[in-house]
Amino acid sequence: MFELIKNINIDFLGKRKLAGILSSVVILAGLVSLVFHGGPHYSIDFEGGTEVQVLFNEPTNVEDVRTALARIDYGDAAIREFGNPEEYLIHVKTATRSEEQVNTIREALAEIHGESGYEIRRLESVGPKIGKELRWDMISAVLIAMIGIVIYISIRFQFMYAVGALVALCHDVLITLGLFSLLNLEISLSVLAAFLFIVGYSLNDTIVVFDRVRENAKTKRHDAFESVLNLSLNQTLNRTVITSLTTLTVVMILLFFGGEVIKPFAFALTVGLIVGTYSSIFVASPVVLIWDENQKKNKNS
Repeated sequence: MFELIKNINIDFLGKRKLAGILSSVVILAGLVSLVFHGGPHYSIDFEGGTEVQVLFNEPTNVEDVRTALARIDYGDAAIREFGNPEEYLIHVKTATRSEEQVNTIREALAEIHGESGYEIRRLESVGPKIGKELRWDMISAVLIAMIGIVIYISIRFQFMYAVGALVALCHDVLITLGLFSLLNLEISLSVLAAFLFIVGYSLNDTIVVFDRVRENAKTKRHDAFESVLNLSLNQTLNRTVITSLTTLTVVMILLFFGGEVIKPFAFALTVGLIVGTYSSIFVASPVVLIWDENQKKNKNS
């Protein structure tokens, strides 16, 4: 393998307290934001309703769109710019999508710049029952994945490694979810796919480190476990950095050039890649070290 990083000896575990403070601050900020907003900002996929993507022929502000919709009793609709001042995404909570509803919305939008002054580029509807089912399926998918991970790592390694991996995964998901709340970004089905990718990517990175820890623990039995962890992290750092940079390059291209529809998905992947790499070094390994130290204390007491 090409070596980008050679002959290094960084004391990663020595910085675990600083990393813990940093992670705690970011997670706490995200949780406060989630409480303040009443939970994540779900897209139409999970909330239900009718979503209209409309492109006007000339610049239009949100107030004009809301005023037009208020005349047809849709003044509480969620309206936001979608890439440029002429394009908007309108989320109406009613999900009937009848021909009458569509015509009513069209007539309201026509009042702004005339019938030829806009174009409806996308129209989707999801019932509230289906939205709730999808929301529960999303939570279930992530929880089932995490339970499976704990069982797998416990069998392949030891239970303390499973705890370290699980804490790292929860850390990654909470930070990504918190950033979505802080930036008021929607959680959609594509973002759910990104969350599952984050879980898989972070796990893969962590297992590579744990595999090296297991090998080094056999050959360096008389060394302190903290030294074994640090050695393993340094030995796998080259592989971790190259893999992360390669993947991040592709994801960043999607983020900046993939368009508005794919941007939340690409943003979740970008955050997940960065946080997943960070957590495999500064979260999973320190948790394993703390668990090991506590076990030794209990044996000696």
